Amino acid sequence: MIADRVLPLSGIHNFRDYGGYAVEDGGRLRQGLLWRSAHHEQATDADLGAVDALGLETVIDLRGDDEREMHPCRRSDNFSARVLFAGGVTAGLAPHLQAAGGAIEVETARARMIDTYAGMPYRSALVATLRLYLAALAEYDAPSLVHCVAGKDRTGFAVAIVHRLVGVHEDDLMHDYLLTNTAGKIEERIAQGAAHIRARYGAEIKDEAVRALMSVNPAYLDAALATVRRDHGDIPSYVEAVLNFTPAMREALIDKLVV
Repeated sequence: MIADRVLPLSGIHNFRDYGGYAVEDGGRLRQGLLWRSAHHEQATDADLGAVDALGLETVIDLRGDDEREMHPCRRSDNFSARVLFAGGVTAGLAPHLQAAGGAIEVETARARMIDTYAGMPYRSALVATLRLYLAALAEYDAPSLVHCVAGKDRTGFAVAIVHRLVGVHEDDLMHDYLLTNTAGKIEERIAQGAAHIRARYGAEIKDEAVRALMSVNPAYLDAALATVRRDHGDIPSYVEAVLNFTPAMREALIDKLVV
């Protein structure tokens, strides 16, 4: 199943279709419409051709202004999708870098990732871009791609929101989130992350701590979802109150994505 849903690109990590799951009221989430990945700064020409072949209508970039400036995505001459993002910074850092400060030991790294995820539902630039993302999904019946830096934390939260809005069971939601650890060239991603983390915070950070920062963990996503449930009860109530996503927009989303 994983092999069928992963796009084998050499320069873009964690590129996969997150459709295909059964939904609670019957039917199945369409495949070929919902794509996720890390950023495309190191995309090869072949990668760019494969991305163009998807027929993307919308690309949603969850990164902040500073991240986009530091790591611009490559695009082919034939790229024609709309790129949506909100202005502002996302704490100046991707979540794994934000959590890395002082995280020399693996236990500290995991605890800091949990704290970072717990605050994710209210990160201002992320919230603003999630509003654009959900509105686009409700409006356009065409393929879309969502990404951040590593395609695992902010992107994982965004995908979890979409899954719950259309009725994907929470077990399947978590299964998809955890695919990042097996279907996304994790060793290469960890090595790249280690270089960035140690360049910023020093070489003494342990290998196990880097792995905790650059992997995904059920406790991480659970922390974000716990914040949502604490304040709003469930994801539909959160997206209505915080992301301005109305019940009518949710119905349109389901009509477009569930078959």
